[in-house]
Amino acid sequence: MSKIIATSAIKGAYRTIERAENMLARSIEKNGGDCKVEFPDTGYFLPIIYSMTGIKVEKLSDGLPVLEEAKKILPPVPSEKLWLPYLGGTLDAGIATLWAEEIIEAIKYIDGPSPVDGIWLGAAADKIIRERGIEFVDGTAPGFAACVGAAKDGKTAVGIARELQEKNIYVFMAGETGGVSMAEQLEKEGVELGWDTRLVPFGKDITAAIYALGFAARAALSFGGVQPGDYRRMLLYNKNRIFAFVLALGEVDELKYANAAGAINFGFPTIADTDIPEILPRGICTYEHVVSNIPDSEIVNRAIEVRGLKITVEKVDIPVAFGPAFEGERVRKEDTYLEFGGNRSEAIELLRMADSSEVEDGKIEVFGPEVDDVKEGDVLPLGIEALVYGRKMQEDFEPVMERQIHYFTNYATGIFHMGQRDIVWMRFSKAAVKSGFKIKHLGTILHAKMHSDFGNIMDKIQIKIYTNPEDVSALRARAKDMFKKRDERLMNLTDESVDTFYSCTLCQSFAPNHVCAVSPERPGLCGAYNWLDCKASYEINPAGPNQPIKKGETIDDKMGIWKGVNEFVYKASNQTLESFSAYSMIIDPMTSCGCFEVIATILPSTNGIMAVNREFSGMTPSGMKFSTMAGMVGGGIQTPGFIGISKFFIGSRKFIKADGGLARLVWMPKMLKEEIRDLIEERSREFGLDDFLDKIATEEEAETEEQVFEWIQKVGHPVLQMEPMM
Repeated sequence: MSKIIATSAIKGAYRTIERAENMLARSIEKNGGDCKVEFPDTGYFLPIIYSMTGIKVEKLSDGLPVLEEAKKILPPVPSEKLWLPYLGGTLDAGIATLWAEEIIEAIKYIDGPSPVDGIWLGAAADKIIRERGIEFVDGTAPGFAACVGAAKDGKTAVGIARELQEKNIYVFMAGETGGVSMAEQLEKEGVELGWDTRLVPFGKDITAAIYALGFAARAALSFGGVQPGDYRRMLLYNKNRIFAFVLALGEVDELKYANAAGAINFGFPTIADTDIPEILPRGICTYEHVVSNIPDSEIVNRAIEVRGLKITVEKVDIPVAFGPAFEGERVRKEDTYLEFGGNRSEAIELLRMADSSEVEDGKIEVFGPEVDDVKEGDVLPLGIEALVYGRKMQEDFEPVMERQIHYFTNYATGIFHMGQRDIVWMRFSKAAVKSGFKIKHLGTILHAKMHSDFGNIMDKIQIKIYTNPEDVSALRARAKDMFKKRDERLMNLTDESVDTFYSCTLCQSFAPNHVCAVSPERPGLCGAYNWLDCKASYEINPAGPNQPIKKGETIDDKMGIWKGVNEFVYKASNQTLESFSAYSMIIDPMTSCGCFEVIATILPSTNGIMAVNREFSGMTPSGMKFSTMAGMVGGGIQTPGFIGISKFFIGSRKFIKADGGLARLVWMPKMLKEEIRDLIEERSREFGLDDFLDKIATEEEAETEEQVFEWIQKVGHPVLQMEPMM
């Protein structure tokens, strides 16, 4: 082990703890020891401290024993004559640094400067952790790079960021070099920052690096079933499940050495572009711990190699960068060269089955004006028609594949797509057009990605793109009839009409004992997978996470219990769950991983339930925020009275059918109520629940359970006439 690294890291730890002690003392003197301290909208207190020690830092005075513990594990600075061939003291110094930095960053939320300022985002809310969790589960995001400091110039920073994005790796940025940060370099170069583009600027201070490691600690607590205080399991979980690494850009000082030592505890190696001492022997990390002096052009690939990531990136022959990391990019009006749809013209997309003789694989045609035929700021109509042939192709797969047009086209940087069917809106940026992107390249993308993702069911695909108004109108007329038939077919698809459900075990990498049993009327709790999606997925990849579940003998029709489903869930949950009720939240409810869109829970005094979506950050009538409840529901455990569900399931005929169904719903956030208004109104009319939507309280009518009870009495909510839930 390098003596220089050990000495520098330990000195950096001493400096960081001293800073934390001084800030904490001043804050207690100013605000009092009982002053509340937290990372806003998070339910894991200060997550690195909580996950490693079990200590809940809820008020300023709670930080005092943490810093005392940090000083206890802090080793003395090695003397000039002493050289130790092991990492122990350095690793302890790294952990002490992380604890102190969490306290420093938490105090900033109280006394300033605020961690959230301009481009700086500060701590990720729990809803971000859970939204992004599915990407780490299904492999869309293989890992993250914690970029500390700044590249030698803006162009180099963009090159590193784009290469990481193209490999679908999240980029977490903190710290600076010579007063400049990588995030500032990217902003100056006009690169869009934020969670949507996976370029996440946490903070300019080096202490903001703890938000990246805190992300990893929260993943272990949220998805891995790791209990607070089980530091060994938390660190091993991250080494084995969260494939992250540190890119040290520019000068590495004592504070950065200390942070690198902290990251090594997680199994996250450091790769530097400067000539710093290396730690090459294996031990804590999978391979090397510190690798240095790597050229900018090689640093990403070297980091991936050192961390042991396995990345498959398919090349799509288009003139702009391509990958899921670009899906969240927005093309602003002032940056737009060409626009389609969005209430300014007709725009529609359709994917349909066709006979083999009708489909010439790889043929891409544009009927009408191309990019070269228009001027900047023009608007064109757009019709995309994909003709698909495959021996295993089925009509039910058409809408599943068609929905991918949205995702696939968004993967091209500089291309913005919203909507589906006949409500499409698309923009080409000036930068994309300048790079040579043409309308025909939409076809190139669809041909490559459809073959890649649906090759097991699709043999050939031909793309026709229309930009003449008359052609687009004709396509829309044909498509309307197909959309109507699809909707009718889906409406008639019920749990009773099929003999097979499908599993989804994508999240078992995070929650080993969780399994979704997806039925026609109960989609996956993340909202991303319905029964048809899972059916198509199984056809595409028979050995994948979506497996058929034969329902078998019905044990309880009202509860939604089948012998075949129970047998499958028992095996798939590592023999931990013996029974599963599809339609009850009281008796043997379905487990959750952590990626649910909504949590439903009982409000006992009302005889009803509330439903809260992850986007709602306020307090709920249950006395808990979403993030707190998420800790009770996730991790693959059954928690009677709590269930994680998708938004769509609230409007399902089977929504907690065994417990009274939709009529039990007494409270939900206004934003969720408006989002699924049409769905609830349709179902309540079917159930004969007059004016039901208006009888559901929101945060505007009730903030406590007592106020909810007063509201339902005032409006005559049907729950008042129902039998007790429990």
